[in-house]
Amino acid sequence: MVPDDGLTTRQRRNRPLVFVHTGVGKGKSTAAFGLALRAWNQGWPIGVFQFVKSAKWKVGEERALRVLGDSSEGGTVAWHKMGEGWSWVQRDLASSEEAAREGWEQVKRDLAAETYQLYVLDEFAYPMHWGWVDVDEVVATLRDRPGTQHVVITGRNAPQPLVDFADLVTDMSKVKHPMDTGQKGQRGIEW
Repeated sequence: MVPDDGLTTRQRRNRPLVFVHTGVGKGKSTAAFGLALRAWNQGWPIGVFQFVKSAKWKVGEERALRVLGDSSEGGTVAWHKMGEGWSWVQRDLASSEEAAREGWEQVKRDLAAETYQLYVLDEFAYPMHWGWVDVDEVVATLRDRPGTQHVVITGRNAPQPLVDFADLVTDMSKVKHPMDTGQKGQRGIEW
């Protein structure tokens, strides 16, 4: 199908996109980092903003993308961790909320400056779902962003206005997970 939008094939192909990876299944961030690998291969500057994963975690995606970003072969990679992160057992909600808001302010500045061509807003659906960041402001900012900046947002419970606005939405559903039977997270699988 070719839409009657007045765009040429090239314009339509190079249109900036918003992706949302949501749902209760595993693989939302992993899919976003797969997209980052493709962007790196194209030479795009990439900005990763981790909103609720602990800044203390040593995740494989970070190490791999930092090494690739420093290799001078593809795009650059900047990695931003917002505060101390979050775990399933909340400790300091006030500082986590403040860190999420500060992180969103940084993303807005970078979008306005066209700092990156791909933004990975990892676990950003949570701050919107919890009301820490206004989803209508997020949608307006993404709608009005300049240039050809692509944005991928991950996390459970993506708010409906974001889902409605996004160009691509994937809902990761869980059929079965080893943690359902008491298995703990594993090195090389969860991080």
